[in-house]
Amino acid sequence: MTASPQDMASSSQRMTRYRQRLREAGLKPVQIWVQDSASPAFIEKCTRQSRAVAAHDPAGDAVLREIEALYEWPEN
Repeated sequence: MTASPQDMASSSQRMTRYRQRLREAGLKPVQIWVQDSASPAFIEKCTRQSRAVAAHDPAGDAVLREIEALYEWPEN
C-alpha cells in the first residue's frame, strides 16, 4: 500500500511540528556515526587489540578469561 501525497504531506507536517517542539524545549538534532560492531573488520580489530593488551599486561589473560566467562558469544 502506497501513501497518497496528502498522507506524505501530513506526516511531513507532523514531523516538522514535532521537531519544532523539541527545538523550543532547548534540544537540537544530532547525528552520531558509530562503528558497525557486526563488521568482520571491527571484530578482527577488537580481537587483535585485546590480544595485544593481554600479551603486554600481566593481568591481561585473567581479564580476557573473565570477559569470555561473562559474555555470551553469538553463534557464527
